[in-house]
Amino acid sequence: MTEIGNRLKEARLEKGMSLDELQTATKIQKRYLQGIEDGNYNMMPGPFYVRAFIKHYAEAVDLDPDELFEEFKSEIPNTFNDDLPEKISRVQTRKNISGSSSKFFDILPKVLVIAFVIGALAVIWYFYSKNTDNESNSPVDNNNAGTSFEQKENLAKDDVEEEKPADDEEVEEEATGDETGTDGTTEEEPEIPAQEIAVVEAQGKNTVFELKNAEKFEVKLVSTGETWVSMKNGNGKSLFQGMLKRGSAEESYLVDYTNETEAVLKIGNAVNTEIYVNDVKVEYASAPADYVTQNITIRYTKVAQ
Repeated sequence: MTEIGNRLKEARLEKGMSLDELQTATKIQKRYLQGIEDGNYNMMPGPFYVRAFIKHYAEAVDLDPDELFEEFKSEIPNTFNDDLPEKISRVQTRKNISGSSSKFFDILPKVLVIAFVIGALAVIWYFYSKNTDNESNSPVDNNNAGTSFEQKENLAKDDVEEEKPADDEEVEEEATGDETGTDGTTEEEPEIPAQEIAVVEAQGKNTVFELKNAEKFEVKLVSTGETWVSMKNGNGKSLFQGMLKRGSAEESYLVDYTNETEAVLKIGNAVNTEIYVNDVKVEYASAPADYVTQNITIRYTKVAQ
C-alpha cells in the first residue's frame, strides 16, 4: 500500500464509509477504488484515469486533491503526470481543424444574400410577365366587342356599356373573395421558431444550459477516445452510467429526454466526450482542458401545443 493510498483509506474509515458506499458516491467501480488504496495503478482502464480517480476519491472523503498530488507526487509515475499535456495538445489540434470550418461560415452570409437577390428578381419577373400578358389580352377583347357591335348594327349599345362595369365589379369581387377566403381575411401560416440552446449559468466545471423551441429532447454522448459518463433525469433517476470507448460497440449512447424537464450529465473526461442535443453539437462553456471532469445540466422548456 502506498502512502497516498493509506491516507485516502484512513480518511474513508474516519468518515465510516465502506468501499461500496464510496463506489456509490464517486460512481467509480469498487475494484478501481481498491486499486488506488493498494497503489496498483496498472489495473486502471487507462493512465489518464489514475489522477481523475484519486481526485474523485479525495473529494468524496473531504480531502484536498491538489494538496495530495503535491505531497505525494513522487508516488504517481511520470507517465500519468505527463498524460494530461498530451491530451491538451490533441484538443488544440482539433481546434485548429475546426478553425478551417469557420471560413465556410464567414462566406455563408454572402451566399445567402446572393440567393435572396436572385429569388427577389425571380418574383419581380414573374409578376411583370403576368401583368404584361393581361395587358396584351385587353386589345383582343376590345376588338371582339367592336366586331360584335358592328354585326348587330350598334343595337342597344348604351345598355351593353352600362351592364359591362357591373359585370367587371362582380368578377373583381369574386377574385377578391377567392384570394382572401370566405370570410374576407387573409390566412397566414404561423412561423415556427428555430431550436435554441444557450448557457444560462457557468461556473468552473458546472454548466447549466436551457433548450427552447424544440419538439423533442434527445441527448447523445459520443466518445472520441475513452471516457466515463453518467446520464440522469432531473429527479436523480439514472438512465445510463458506464464507459464509452471509440471504435467499440459502446462508442456513443443516446437518451430520449422528451418527457423530462431536465437532463443531468456527468462527464468523466470532457476532452474525449462530445455532447449532441437533437443531433446538434453543444460546445462546452468551460474548456475541457481546464476542467476534465464536468457537470452539465440541460433544462428543457417544452413547445406550447
